[in-house]
Amino acid sequence: MFRYRLIRAPLLSGSLCIATVLACAQHQILPDFQADPSARVFHGRLYIYPSHDLAGNKDWEMFDWHVFSTDDMVHWKDHGVIFSLKDITWAKQHAWAPDCIERNGKYYFYFPADDQIGVAVSNSPTGPFQDALGKPLISRNEAGIRSIDPAVFIDDDGQAYLYFGNSSGKLGVVKLKPDMITRDGPIQVLDLHNYHEGIWVHKRNGVYYFSYPSNRGDMVANLMEYSVAKGPTGPFEYKGVILDNRSRNVHGSIAEFKGKWYVFYHVAGPSPYERRVCVAPLYYNEDGTIEPIKMVSDKKAAAQ
Repeated sequence: MFRYRLIRAPLLSGSLCIATVLACAQHQILPDFQADPSARVFHGRLYIYPSHDLAGNKDWEMFDWHVFSTDDMVHWKDHGVIFSLKDITWAKQHAWAPDCIERNGKYYFYFPADDQIGVAVSNSPTGPFQDALGKPLISRNEAGIRSIDPAVFIDDDGQAYLYFGNSSGKLGVVKLKPDMITRDGPIQVLDLHNYHEGIWVHKRNGVYYFSYPSNRGDMVANLMEYSVAKGPTGPFEYKGVILDNRSRNVHGSIAEFKGKWYVFYHVAGPSPYERRVCVAPLYYNEDGTIEPIKMVSDKKAAAQ
């Protein structure tokens, strides 16, 4: 586990302090090796649905998904494998970043496999899950967007949206019917500044926040950036960078738990294909913007 300490420091432009930066050391919370954490709160407990890197991986070859949970952000329970490529017939590789949501007492697990997106269902947030359709919910390259990285969002009016995609500046979204396994209308393609992949959507004080890795940065997709909107499909106003994980590839989620906000993300472990899930507190300014987070070394954080 990584040591963890917070400091507040000014972000300077010339001689003027233009914002506040939250600085912290990387704080690993899940055992080796997990990545792409989707954080959800169900009935007062926080659950993380990550992808699962294998030790010794030389590429992103992944085959199953675990879920972890906590009630105090300190002690985490591994509930084991909740779903696997062995549980479906239509794909055999690339069990990448998933998401999960609850509706009407059931839990819907959205997962990518071989550049397609499926949905599985369970009566429990810890599974076991079963393939709900026996086929992809979103097929390969629909609407010209790579079908990976699903993120599901239910708005206050009950309308569900499934976001997805790896495409430069283009985000896919489709409405879901109340059964959560049937599409309701065509896929829309949204223009989202600096978007690369790994979308996450949350809502706070009536504002829709879209956070995602960009394809910028000096270590390949290591910047988590965000835009805001007044509706679930835009138009969007770009706001800037949330964090730089100082690793090849970042992917994460934002959630409120017991009155505090957190950003969950991964960093490279021994290699970019053996990743570790970390967490940092998240703060909002009075105008609703997110305070940027600066990652520093353990030694530097301890010295502050």
